[in-house]
Amino acid sequence: MTSPHIARHAHQVLSFGEGLDATHGPAADPAIARSWRRCLDQHRLDPSSARATCVVEQTRLREHREHLEQVIGVAHWQMNSLHQQLGGGGHAILLTDARGVVIDSVSSEAERTEFQRAGLWLGAVWDEAVEGTNGVGMCHATLTCSASPVFDPQGELLAVLNVSSAREELSHQQRFHTMALTNLSAKLIESCFFLQHCEGAYLLRFHAQPEYIGLLSEGLLAFDGGGRISAANDTALGLLGARRNALLGMSLEQVLDIRLDELLQRATPQPGTCWPLRTLDGQLLHGQLRGPKMRVIPAWGKRADPQTAGLCLEDPSLRSGFQRALKVMERDVPVLLHGETGTGKEAFAAALHRASSRAQEPFVALNCAAIPETLIESELFGYRGGSFTGARKEGMAGKLQQANGGILFLDEIGDMPLALQTRLLRVLEERQVVPLGAVVPTPLDVRLISASHRDLQGLVAEGRFREDLFYRLNGLTVELSPVRARSDRDALLDHLTEKEARGEAVQLDARARQLLLSYDWPGNVRQMRNVLRTLIALAENGFIGGADVEAVLPAYPPLTMHEPAQDPLGQAERDALLAVLDARQWHVSRTAQQLGISRNTLYRKLRKYGITRS
Repeated sequence: MTSPHIARHAHQVLSFGEGLDATHGPAADPAIARSWRRCLDQHRLDPSSARATCVVEQTRLREHREHLEQVIGVAHWQMNSLHQQLGGGGHAILLTDARGVVIDSVSSEAERTEFQRAGLWLGAVWDEAVEGTNGVGMCHATLTCSASPVFDPQGELLAVLNVSSAREELSHQQRFHTMALTNLSAKLIESCFFLQHCEGAYLLRFHAQPEYIGLLSEGLLAFDGGGRISAANDTALGLLGARRNALLGMSLEQVLDIRLDELLQRATPQPGTCWPLRTLDGQLLHGQLRGPKMRVIPAWGKRADPQTAGLCLEDPSLRSGFQRALKVMERDVPVLLHGETGTGKEAFAAALHRASSRAQEPFVALNCAAIPETLIESELFGYRGGSFTGARKEGMAGKLQQANGGILFLDEIGDMPLALQTRLLRVLEERQVVPLGAVVPTPLDVRLISASHRDLQGLVAEGRFREDLFYRLNGLTVELSPVRARSDRDALLDHLTEKEARGEAVQLDARARQLLLSYDWPGNVRQMRNVLRTLIALAENGFIGGADVEAVLPAYPPLTMHEPAQDPLGQAERDALLAVLDARQWHVSRTAQQLGISRNTLYRKLRKYGITRS
């Protein structure tokens, strides 16, 4: 694709015939001269040879269009308006993506065939490496081209708006007028896309002159509820005297002389009155603040049954943990899940995602223990093409970028290497990520859920986990009880049986049910699901008996509940356990740590004395 700078100069008729050393015409512009040189030396293009236009296949065209469906919807009405302003006949209006592929077009029916012969139709590729210097313009056709870039809210090239004219008699003044209208239309598309794309964020509209607010020349800043700036248009950068790379990710309080809570109180669903606003250096501005367009989340009591989220939540402590986790996560507070292997930490996190306001946004999971240490960094942060030996040519977006706008789940976070813990902490604090091999940071908007079966506080004490990262992740800790300690084992058995049966009728006789419910389940929910899947696959006519369970169930000791010990020493130990559990608010890991025993030993003692949390 030609650079945006070249695109802004493409209203001139581009012809190699004027020579690279010309002091007048297109070659006088250094950017166009450099483009011509690339065409000759790098792309090996012959300006005297005629070639058929390169056109992508329909399936690939659909992919290009689907990727920019929102901008096409915004741009099409403006393209029609621009076509009418230019007098219709003799002009073709094109929209290409950043790779030069035509994804939308407007032209009169009478002249459509003529423009198509010149290569102006859907799917045509007007990349510099294919067609030479263009913006998106012509170097092999006798057409006049005016083109202007359309940038996304983060300043990346999103699309190019192009006007091509077959009128040879166009004067310099007419070409200048066409270019001005093209630039104006591109800015309108850019502004409308910004407003739509940032609907879920706070939007500050401002200018030095209040009468310019709501017009094309207004400054636009998007930021989240924590005040982190996620997007800015060119006018905003000019008014604030800031560079985009420096501004994105900054706190609004680092730019404007106003407290965030005071600013948020001014938010309205629709444009309201203007009010004065000052930058930190004293510049007077005027602004309006639009609040985010939020998804409606009903109160928990009005939700569908929690089992629709894919979980069995009839255990009171588990249900309470889910409710509390969902509540804090909606306020961008990180959630830390702790529990033994197999207790369903990822399923719990996925259910939180489905129940949250980000249900339609990405849910990206990364198991820090399942990926080799040498690959975790590239998996998490991504990389640019050619950053290291074996890297993909096109590079790769990391899990953090994939989760942008949604929820990132970091499983077994306790197994993350210390060096990566440092990088992750910096990303979470700055809310921007720099892929390997890149220098420009990318803003991030992710809600974070992490999980571990390890005692992270113990790892901190041993120097194997960063203390500052632990406190950054531990906004709210939810303890996922093992199956043997859950009060809803009966409901859990029915829930998992129904899921694994997948609509088939399955019957458990009394002996089979008693064996499954009394089993210790050292592998927790994961093991229970696998056993049920095997039993259902082997069942004759959907019937599962006690003998079937005994044949499949591994030879682990069953779950047995004993009466409290009657001897004085046993009673004293039971009382001591209860006292520490109460003091530690039934946090199993902390209780075990204070008693100087492992969590498994603690669970055995709880079963021994019949201790359960009421």
